This record gives sequence, C-alpha cells and structure tokens, in this order.
Amino acid sequence: MRVPSVEEVISQDMASLRLCPAGLACKDCDKDLCVKIVSVADFPSEFGHFRILGFVNNKDGKDHIVVLKGEIGDGEGILTRVHSACLTGDSLGSRRCDCGPQLREALRVIEREGRGIVLYHQEEGRGIGLVNKLRAYALQDAGYDTIDANLALGFAADERDYRIPTEMLKKLGVKSVRLLTNNPEKVKDLEKHGIKVVERVPHELPVHEDDRGYLLTKRKRFGHWLELQEAAK
Repeated sequence: MRVPSVEEVISQDMASLRLCPAGLACKDCDKDLCVKIVSVADFPSEFGHFRILGFVNNKDGKDHIVVLKGEIGDGEGILTRVHSACLTGDSLGSRRCDCGPQLREALRVIEREGRGIVLYHQEEGRGIGLVNKLRAYALQDAGYDTIDANLALGFAADERDYRIPTEMLKKLGVKSVRLLTNNPEKVKDLEKHGIKVVERVPHELPVHEDDRGYLLTKRKRFGHWLELQEAAK
C-alpha cells in the first residue's frame, strides 16, 4: 500500500482524480475502472485505534473509505467487513435495521483480532440513495416489505455492485478475506470480481421487535444466513 505524502495530499486536484485516479488521459489507459488511495490518517475511536483511508474512483462519484487495523502483510485471510452506508442506522440509531449494530460490532471484533478491514461502501438503501430509502420506509409503514418497496419505486431489490470495493481491497494488497457477512450474494460478488473468500464469518446480532420484519425478509426473500435469535429482555 502506497501512502500519499503530505505534499501530494495538499496538491491533489480532487475533481481530476475522480475523473481519472491514475492521472492519465482515458485514451492512454486500458482500465475502465480505476481506484486510488488519496489519504491515510491516524484514526483513534471508541472502538479501537485504526487508520482511515480515503479512496476515489472514476465510476460512481462517491467517496468510499477503509478503516484498517494492523498491517496487510501477505494479503491473505484478512478479517473484513464490507459495510453499506446507512445514515439512519449508523449515525441516527435507527432500530428499523441492524446496520448500526453490525458496523459497531465489526469494529470491535477487528480491534480484538488486531488485523482487519471495515470497508465503508457508500451505497445507501442497497444502492437507491438516502431519500429513496426514506420513500421506501413510507411504503414499509403501509405494509410493503423492503424488497417490494424498492420494486414499487422502480428499483431492483438490491442495486449494489461490489466491483469498486473489490478493487479497493486489491489496491491495498488484499488477496483473500474472512468475510463478516450474512449475505450469500456479497460472498459471490467479491469472488466474482477477484477477491477470494476463504471463510464466511457469521455477523448476526439479536433480533428485536423493531427490526424483526426487516430481518425476516432478509432471510426469506434474500436468502441471508440468519437464525433470528431474540434479544434478551
């Protein structure tokens, strides 16, 4: 992993980097997707002491990040969570989903492990965006489940694409991961794009009354590996 110098960080033209992270004219580049690390900084948090890395790419106009514990080393078997952004759950404490608890638990587990990655993927609402997710919430209040709400709004059940996260992992030198997930499609997509999943590490938290329906839909209609054990009273 190459860490940008202070001089490079100061001189970066972010608009140009988002068009072409490699700094080349497109006609001279054989890559249709290019990602680049633009910043690496110290990141002490309530969950542990990490480094935080900022990435740009030339495809989606979004700023994805990695929270890194320890060293990449040989790039094999790194405990990894690819976490889709959820402002309502991650920042506002929503109980309609398990996103916030999953993010926090991933950071705790990786801190204990001493080596690992949380890749924060800016794909709010399974890729439909924040405001559209809130529109889907309104439909869910009227009885739709999370899949039917997305479909009614004209979206696929899941709009996410994991090609950019896999290229970010490759840029770090990651070759294989132990993936913290309950989602079989995430495993398939990472492997499809070139990151080997050597172990699927369950990442389930206790169900409660506010997220039970959401998690049931994940299990029944998305095929997630969930046991749905009740939270302690």
